[in-house]
Amino acid sequence: MSDDAKSQMERHIQTFREEAADLLVELEAAVLELEEDPDNRSVLDRIFRAMHTIKGSGGMFGFDEIASFTHHVETALDRARGGHLAVSHELIDLILASRDQISFMLNNDPASDPAARQAVVASLAALTEGAAKGAAKGAAKGAAKEDGVREAGPPAKPAAEGAAPVAPQKPKAPEVFRIRMKLPPEAVQRGVDPLALLRELATLGPCEVTGLTDEIPALEALEPDRLYVAWDALLTTMAGIDAVRDVLIFVEEDVKVEVVDVPEDATEKRLGDILVERQDVSRTKVEEVLSKGPLAGEKLVAAGAVSRDKVKSALKEQAVLRQVATQQVTSIRVAAEKLDHLINLVGELVITRAQLSQNAGRYNDARLLLPVENVERITDELRDCVLNVRMLPIGSTLEKFKRLVRDLAGTLGKEINLEIAGGETELDKTVIERINDPLVHLVRNSVDHGIEGPEEREAAGKPRQGTLRISANHAGGYVVINVEDDGKGLDRTSILAKAQAMGVIEKGQELSETDTYNLIFHPGLSTAQRVSDVSGRGVGMDVVKREIVRLRGSIEVASWPGEGTAVSMKLPLTLAIIDGLLIEVGGSRYVVPLSHVRECVELTRRQRAASHGRNLVRVRDELIPYVPLRETFGMANDRPDIEQVVVVEDEGLMVGLAADTIIGNSQAVIKALGRVFGQAEGVSGATILGDGTVALIVDVAGLVRLAQAEENAYVAGERHVLAAAEAPTAAAP
Repeated sequence: MSDDAKSQMERHIQTFREEAADLLVELEAAVLELEEDPDNRSVLDRIFRAMHTIKGSGGMFGFDEIASFTHHVETALDRARGGHLAVSHELIDLILASRDQISFMLNNDPASDPAARQAVVASLAALTEGAAKGAAKGAAKGAAKEDGVREAGPPAKPAAEGAAPVAPQKPKAPEVFRIRMKLPPEAVQRGVDPLALLRELATLGPCEVTGLTDEIPALEALEPDRLYVAWDALLTTMAGIDAVRDVLIFVEEDVKVEVVDVPEDATEKRLGDILVERQDVSRTKVEEVLSKGPLAGEKLVAAGAVSRDKVKSALKEQAVLRQVATQQVTSIRVAAEKLDHLINLVGELVITRAQLSQNAGRYNDARLLLPVENVERITDELRDCVLNVRMLPIGSTLEKFKRLVRDLAGTLGKEINLEIAGGETELDKTVIERINDPLVHLVRNSVDHGIEGPEEREAAGKPRQGTLRISANHAGGYVVINVEDDGKGLDRTSILAKAQAMGVIEKGQELSETDTYNLIFHPGLSTAQRVSDVSGRGVGMDVVKREIVRLRGSIEVASWPGEGTAVSMKLPLTLAIIDGLLIEVGGSRYVVPLSHVRECVELTRRQRAASHGRNLVRVRDELIPYVPLRETFGMANDRPDIEQVVVVEDEGLMVGLAADTIIGNSQAVIKALGRVFGQAEGVSGATILGDGTVALIVDVAGLVRLAQAEENAYVAGERHVLAAAEAPTAAAP
């Protein structure tokens, strides 16, 4: 085989690996869905097709072990499709175990074990044979099914089967439905609400509606209780025609529903063709008008052949078809390393753009300023485009935890329902990859240490089945991920006792609820009463917090005894490029993330003196604490007479950052500080400015916590002084 042929074959094999991995993810989700609804034939068919595709493609690319093993699973699934094998808990377990073994073989995982595969095959064969004996009378009748029965035993190689391998299934494309709703004039009198029907159609997908008003009579002939308007609706949906007909079931005789063919080149779908398909105008009339020149729609209206509303509706259909056709042909697979390289190049381009803008402003040459402005605009658009490409919905990551929760609950003898919300929330792919391990820790802890067993829950007056909920939602320039359970909650007394025993806190030291629960993030602090494969809450939580902080995020825990625990992670949308506000403090420049900035105010020396030593600034009749950045960053305390305070917000708390000067907006390409500066307080990264110098990126969340802690400490100190002053008076006779 030539080098070119080998290279091409390797590319095909890599493509098979990627597509098989996607199929395995889809298969796992479908199996868990089938477990909840064993009678769902469509889900069972999806599982069978996925296995059949992996088998055929695997044999074609030399993965004979995968093809042979998958054949046995396919046999059992085919029996289930024919009604000769019940979808039982045992079958679900075996399909999931088979999925794992295929994944191991696909990735050459050390966990791949021929003996384990043979055990799965033997269990499948026993299950299939047992079902066959129990239904011996129906076995002969089921031998001639549509797809053909596959007998157990090693299959021949796909090439020898005489059939071409099945190509991986393409994602289902949306269908376009053309709906003309022309109800009888007395429909409103019968209680029909056409607008409600149109709103319900819109819940199935994007729906373009055009009102047809050509039958409305003159005002003197109009009867207010009769309906004269018809509607054309163009619905794009994945739901299928049955779902559309279910909406229109009570007016079906007055509605015409057609499936619209979406051509590969939607530009070929001319306006006249659409009007003819709708039977709004004859083909002869269209050709007659077209022979007189273009702009068929306007000419057809002028000739009285068709109403303007119907032309408008046809134009909407033309636009929708082009959009759907475009969506179907522009989805491609791109290697992750290529995206990483692309974002690095865009980052360098942003830095170079800043240098170019700075030099153009210095020379103030009109011939240079215009092209530089164009470069700035194009760079901004390119940056946004590349960042959007890196944004992925978090749902695929969260769905993987269904299997984890199922297996852990089965191992621990618990009944747990996993709820997932906000799966459509998008996050940078790098962030998604790096939060997987922290999420695994949190889910394991909730299942093992948080949610009680069925008997214990019943004794506490709770449902036998516990609930674990993972949700995600946007909050400004961040994404908040919550992991909540309805278990017994954290034991505050136990946490304090363990922390005192480890020397983390002093004996008798009083802590707030929040500070107490945050102790579980201390390395090695666990309240688990036993050691198991599934860690107790506290084991590994320091790892969770460390990884979240590395992502420039924050994590908080709240708990309610007997009711449950909630862990909230706040993560930045992207780790690559941010918009920032450039400030100067003591001759050094810093970048404040613009997503946190609310406004800027001045702070004079007189205002500082009026606060009597407290770091407070007045913002529209409200006093808010501020952080003097010169002091925080250890600079000489020669604060200028007038400082600029950048008011920032984090998690609902407003805090000011006192700087010498505000320079202006700046785009920051985020660079990591490295291990040496990993513990530096008040900063979360660095960036390169247009003049080549380095500016540090301010850690807003950290500075907000610092300001809040200082203010709380001051208030507590004042209360202590006041209490000490009042003590003698209270003791006097």
